[in-house]
Amino acid sequence: MTEKQFLADKMRSGQPVVTSWCFLRSAMIPEILARAGYGAVTIDMQHGMYDFDGTVDAVTHIALGGAHPIVRIPVGDNALAGRLIDMGAECIIAPMINSKADAEAFARALKYPPVGDRSWSPRRAVMLTGQTNEEYLKASNSQTLGLAMIETREAIDALDDILSVPELDGIFVGPSDLSLSLSNGSALDPNGEATARACAEIAQKALAAGKLAGIFCLSGEKVEEAVSMGYRLISHGIDTLFIDGAARNALGEVSWLKDKVSKAGGTGY
Repeated sequence: MTEKQFLADKMRSGQPVVTSWCFLRSAMIPEILARAGYGAVTIDMQHGMYDFDGTVDAVTHIALGGAHPIVRIPVGDNALAGRLIDMGAECIIAPMINSKADAEAFARALKYPPVGDRSWSPRRAVMLTGQTNEEYLKASNSQTLGLAMIETREAIDALDDILSVPELDGIFVGPSDLSLSLSNGSALDPNGEATARACAEIAQKALAAGKLAGIFCLSGEKVEEAVSMGYRLISHGIDTLFIDGAARNALGEVSWLKDKVSKAGGTGY
């Protein structure tokens, strides 16, 4: 059997990994995205429709599809972060980490002693990784990742302190919220120049501190820009937008029907 390569292995070797992003609660959608070729699939519990049971199902289907399972937890739910690692998530993204204390509490929830405070019960994770309990205990602290989201002015001001947390594996930038914070709420501009400059500075500091860096991108052009900055986990592609885009394209292919339906008194085609 080929030895499993973890998301942590790939990112630490410098390999960029592209993850899709899922809001809609479904086990099949993440698996479809995994089988389509995404290196990782991220389940969003902060803004998406996923509860714990739905997330656990999705994690299993992502692994079944051959991709790395990632979960973004709700703000401040560190207990949930530990449970999701037990259930096989390889990486947890924590939103709104604004201080060293926030980063420490989050990171320690994902690591076993003496590094952290994680409690033992990784039954599902052991099964999905194909390891024995002993192998999992020995390797888990390095195989599982905790990424703190940097998405506020407060987080940027505290970035050096956040990056100094030894238990923290890295950071993940949310450009939309970052642009809102940098503009004091006056503009949503994730692709703007000011946001891009801040993202570049965050990446430089993370790399200098020996941390991994990830980011949310809204275009293929931004993915290329992010990789050049040193980001190694890049989110590109959202389930809701995939469905919306495919539906509009399909209707566009039969747009010639629109006039016929309208003339017949219909309201859809």
